[in-house]
Amino acid sequence: MVKMGRKSPDSPIDTAKGWVCLGVITKPKGVRGQVRITSFTGRAGDLVAYGPLFDGPNGRALGVTLRETLKGGIVIAAIDGVTDRDGAEALRGVELHVPREALPEAEDDDYYHADLIGLAVEDADGVAIGSVAALHNFGAGEILEVALPGGDNLMLPFTREVVPEIDIAGGRIVVAPPRETTAEKPRP
Repeated sequence: MVKMGRKSPDSPIDTAKGWVCLGVITKPKGVRGQVRITSFTGRAGDLVAYGPLFDGPNGRALGVTLRETLKGGIVIAAIDGVTDRDGAEALRGVELHVPREALPEAEDDDYYHADLIGLAVEDADGVAIGSVAALHNFGAGEILEVALPGGDNLMLPFTREVVPEIDIAGGRIVVAPPRETTAEKPRP
């Protein structure tokens, strides 16, 4: 199970050393400067639970006050100093980060996306396949995106069957890709 990023199809976890993206401002809400934020935390309301949010790694701290939690990992929030729709519109696309050390240690079988991005991906025999490029969730579960040598990417279900071993300290993930991802299928 992945602790951060469940709500994001793009998994915008910043891999800059020591920073984790917890959400992104998606658009204004109303005319009084409130914004909609897609939260990448396990519970959307936890967006502000880890201390100040920054507008990028080593960026400026933003005062974020949650007003409402909606379905789908969306929260409505006020940003200090933003009082009108134009100010809220100017924040569209701003990613909200916290220092990695502000987050609690992940429990067994829980992982932060930021800890997985960049790990080597190997098969059960230790043969290198690529590296973890991203994790996605398009609504049917977590998907592991593996960057392959040569520029192609491989998408694998992020399940215990397909990803039987995660060794963060060793810098690697072991995968057992389903047969249909490793063998060419004839086109209909």
